[in-house]
Amino acid sequence: MLLSEKLLVEKFGIDERVVELVRETEKEVQPHFAQLDDIMAYNQYKVLKVFQENRISDLHFAWNTGYGYDDAGREMIEKVYAEVFGAEKALCRPTIVNGTHALALIPLGLLRPGDELIYCTGAPYDTMQTVIGLTSYEPGNGSLRDYGVTYKQVELLPDGNIDFEALKAAIGPKTRMVTLQRSTGYGWRPAMTIDKIEEWAAFMNDIDPSIIKMVDNSYGEFVDYKEPTEVGADIMAASLIKNPGGGLALTGGYIAGKADMIDKIQYRMTCPGIGGECGLTFGQTRSMFQGLFIAPRVVAGAVKGAILLGKCFEKLGYEVCPGPEAKRSDIIQAIKLGDEERVVTFCQGVQEAAPIDSHVTLVPWQMPGYEDPVVMAAGAFNQGSSIELSADGPIREPFNVYFQGGITFEHSKMGVYGSIDKMLKKGLITL
Repeated sequence: MLLSEKLLVEKFGIDERVVELVRETEKEVQPHFAQLDDIMAYNQYKVLKVFQENRISDLHFAWNTGYGYDDAGREMIEKVYAEVFGAEKALCRPTIVNGTHALALIPLGLLRPGDELIYCTGAPYDTMQTVIGLTSYEPGNGSLRDYGVTYKQVELLPDGNIDFEALKAAIGPKTRMVTLQRSTGYGWRPAMTIDKIEEWAAFMNDIDPSIIKMVDNSYGEFVDYKEPTEVGADIMAASLIKNPGGGLALTGGYIAGKADMIDKIQYRMTCPGIGGECGLTFGQTRSMFQGLFIAPRVVAGAVKGAILLGKCFEKLGYEVCPGPEAKRSDIIQAIKLGDEERVVTFCQGVQEAAPIDSHVTLVPWQMPGYEDPVVMAAGAFNQGSSIELSADGPIREPFNVYFQGGITFEHSKMGVYGSIDKMLKKGLITL
């Protein structure tokens, strides 16, 4: 047994059988790590080159006050985000409060009464359903439904691919935007790969290139060599406390895409006539830049941890999605645990593996924007940061749990140890 493994047994109380399971499983999945390392290196060098070409310096980390006019750091972080993602323009702000806010700004900024929005990957993530007006609807709450935007949903095929025939049939004269959700969310399917996103974008262009192609890019940045805006998507968005913030961005979100669309969205972000010309970054640009710089390596470690977890639980007899050998397009590993106790116990094990609030006992609670109670392990330096080690799941059938993150592979692996060990000690699994 390695000294690090002895430490896990002696100091953390991890059962030796769990250590052995993880050790042997890591050997089995090691061949899958080679391409992840190349993707990481490719994206690291891509980000580095953009930093160098834009001459990022200490002046871009300075504070500004008041309206935020001539904020050099804000202007440059948005230029860097656009270039890293192969987009014409970007918004990248600490005042975008989360990923849902970033995503909501796109349809709220671009759609008008009478327009139609279609999701082509089945039901959107729970919080986006509230934005659309599908759930928790209250007249006057400012949802898309409130503004007279109609909605259609095209389910995925049984194999998890886009149903292009059904999508074509759903598109009508009022269709203004079609959205693809890259990641699993709380669904049970593999994430949409860049190849599939490129195929979808080409399909949409053949039907009507004027229809806006939006991608929810949450959990997908730097998992592959390219991003959706490099393969045909018009606009995409996500949170800075997921992949692109590298665990260092304290808050915020980004939107990247075509310049004319960004120009309209920025008027929704602030107000007409002001747009993106104002808005303080509150001294956050240093951590935003540095987080983006290290993000490729952080993401690679998180994907490795997800693969390891999936393989371990597959060996324990659970259904996992995606499979350990599948091509990855987000950092999420889903496991079908089958009952509430297993979901809660799994998350408690991940919480106990955290550096922050490891002593907290998790219970499900009714989070804003969610239809069902949710249990969420998030012992992170930045609250709610899901690029840091985290796990969560809605308390509903079929009781899936979703594992993601880890600033380092070693910490992501600690989440694997912790979740299995906690379930073993409660008698919920056998070894």
